[in-house]
Amino acid sequence: MELVCVGLNHRSAPVEVRERFAVPPARLGETARQLLEHEGVAESVVVSTCNRTEFYLSAESVEAVLTALERQFEAGDPEHWYRRQGRDVARHLCRVAGGLDSMVLGETEIFGQIKDAYRRAHASGSTAGMLNRLFQRGFGIGKRIRSETGIQEGATSVAGSAVELAEKIFGKLQGTRVIVIGAGEMSRQTAQALVSRGASSVFVTNRSFDRAVELAAQMGGRAVPFDEWAPVLAGVDVVISSTGAPHAVVLPHHVEAVRRVRKFRPLFLIDIAVPRDIDPAVGEIDEVYLYDIDTLEQLADKARERRRAQIEACERMIDEELDKLNLPGT
Repeated sequence: MELVCVGLNHRSAPVEVRERFAVPPARLGETARQLLEHEGVAESVVVSTCNRTEFYLSAESVEAVLTALERQFEAGDPEHWYRRQGRDVARHLCRVAGGLDSMVLGETEIFGQIKDAYRRAHASGSTAGMLNRLFQRGFGIGKRIRSETGIQEGATSVAGSAVELAEKIFGKLQGTRVIVIGAGEMSRQTAQALVSRGASSVFVTNRSFDRAVELAAQMGGRAVPFDEWAPVLAGVDVVISSTGAPHAVVLPHHVEAVRRVRKFRPLFLIDIAVPRDIDPAVGEIDEVYLYDIDTLEQLADKARERRRAQIEACERMIDEELDKLNLPGT
């Protein structure tokens, strides 16, 4: 039997492709079990998050896996799917569990999501010796990466830098509320990064209301008509703005109008538009923290330099641990 992984993630496929193959958590075990019904497939674990859907299988061949996925999921668009075999499957799983393959490098949520996916597959009877050994070792290596390296220190993307700054302002992000003004890709990434760290509700507004509805659905949030977004400021903690407008959209009077209702709680504004969406004067208001895309990019660039050595240490750790496994194809 071969160890095989076939998947797609935020780098290989746009959201409209990823959402077609998303598997709800409650169906992960059932989906893994159904894959065993296909000829040549012996074991299966299905991992599905907002940023990836991956199928880990013990099978007679890669061809057997691809045939099974085609029959069960009609998995077209082959250019979006990546394939791993043997030791590369184990290395990939360890990188995912350690947060090395995430949109926000070092994010913590994915570790729990993989453990839940494995638990559901195991409970459904879809795993045996090969995948049990793989995932247990992957969890151990992922835990070592997080506890023995600085991989989670310093965000290396605009979205990650925004999350890091938000955590400095609010502490833990559990329960924070977000409004996204503009429905572009960078807005989606930043909002998604905040949700991955615990933001509880997301409002989305856009001049095209249909786009707002679409992005709100992806975030599990609520769309707001563009001429009604200002009052929403009274109840949110974070504002993400990227509209493509030729002039400032968020002005000082918008924030001043809701300060008393907000009881002067901190308000974190992320302006990732060029030209800028948020009047710089907004940042002069007490309890307001305003950052633009240049500041976030500078923070990300500095973090990438610091993190490069940590990434190399993580990769060495993975290889050292995998040398202890006797995996097919290694």
